[in-house]
Amino acid sequence: MANKITVQKGTKDILPADIDSWHFLEETANRVFTASAFSEIRTPIFEATELFARGVGDTTDIVNKEMYTFEKSERSLTLRPENTAGVVRSYIENGMHRLPAPVKLWYKGPMFRYERPQAGRQRQFHQVGVEMFGISQPQGDVEIISLAVNYLKAIGLKDLDVEINTLGCPKCREEYKTKLKEVLKPYLNDLCEDCQRRYEKNPLRLLDCKVEDCKSIYEKPEVKEVITSDFVCPECHEHFEKVKEYLNLLDIKYTVNKLLVRGLDYYNRTVFEIKSNNLGSQNAVCGGGRYDSLVKNLGGEDTPAVGFAMGMERLISLLPEQKHKKTDAYVVSDNVNEAIKLVNYLRNVGISTDYDMTCKKFTKQLEKASKVANYAVILGEDEIKQGKVSVKNLINSVQVLVNRDELGNIIERF
Repeated sequence: MANKITVQKGTKDILPADIDSWHFLEETANRVFTASAFSEIRTPIFEATELFARGVGDTTDIVNKEMYTFEKSERSLTLRPENTAGVVRSYIENGMHRLPAPVKLWYKGPMFRYERPQAGRQRQFHQVGVEMFGISQPQGDVEIISLAVNYLKAIGLKDLDVEINTLGCPKCREEYKTKLKEVLKPYLNDLCEDCQRRYEKNPLRLLDCKVEDCKSIYEKPEVKEVITSDFVCPECHEHFEKVKEYLNLLDIKYTVNKLLVRGLDYYNRTVFEIKSNNLGSQNAVCGGGRYDSLVKNLGGEDTPAVGFAMGMERLISLLPEQKHKKTDAYVVSDNVNEAIKLVNYLRNVGISTDYDMTCKKFTKQLEKASKVANYAVILGEDEIKQGKVSVKNLINSVQVLVNRDELGNIIERF
């Protein structure tokens, strides 16, 4: 007997019993995002490795440790670890900068990161997200944050915390980085290996560390004073104040978290996370922010942009179990020829239909119908002779005899 091949670590089959939850998330995304004038985009699952090195940032853990990269025809290709860079590449390549601003896009699909599997996150995981191009004003930030909140509410999540911060622009951020390095220099040897590397390459990412020893250092008074200082320039300060003002107008409750920097290099000014109190330590269900330099960095025109992404596995872990949808009709008959014709007719008029293909007895077919369908469409000898069918409502057991051409209307209202 051959060895059994099993699913790879960090990946999962999405089985029929679970698929209704996925459909619910996807259909709600389509409804909520479309209502805000966002259009769906679908980009390839793999891209040139350079796209992520330049876009996500070569100092990030994603690029340094977590990418699935392979060589093909002397080209380095990578399974996408996130989708913002891919959407930006498509925006540039397909000339979407010529469209009237804002250009509003949303996506869903699998992403790939080689990391330790954890609750709500696998090595192949799924995200739903949005990207908006062409708006530099704070209204754009609030459009994205409010859209995220509205989507999470639409799928039934209520116990949420919105955290926001401003990273400033590249110019005013440099002075902050210098002060941060100065105050942390005495503790450099006490920082974890990743933080020691980040200290030189991207000191702002130090604040994103989850190691408890590092977090305790950032709580020291002299370090915390620098972290919580208002380092941004007047223009960035005014932008952030307007974001807060507009969030208040929409009655979106938030807290300012000075440690919030997000894990990707392309963010500037407003960043945000939405957390669920129903998860453990890994409680973020949405993350995003503004990335005004990314389009230009990837070869496009200077274009402001803002967006977010949500991990779908985490969202599903917070949803109540979705009730499995039953088939509309189940044809019950001992006459295979007539059953096949009737099933085909019902499907063609838009009624989801199934029937027994194993030639079970009539009573067994009825028993199956009661489990999988809302209606049993019964085609016995008497019905065949009369050119009619019996329709049984399997919820209230009411049964009627009708002409075949009436079936569609009867099932819709019966």
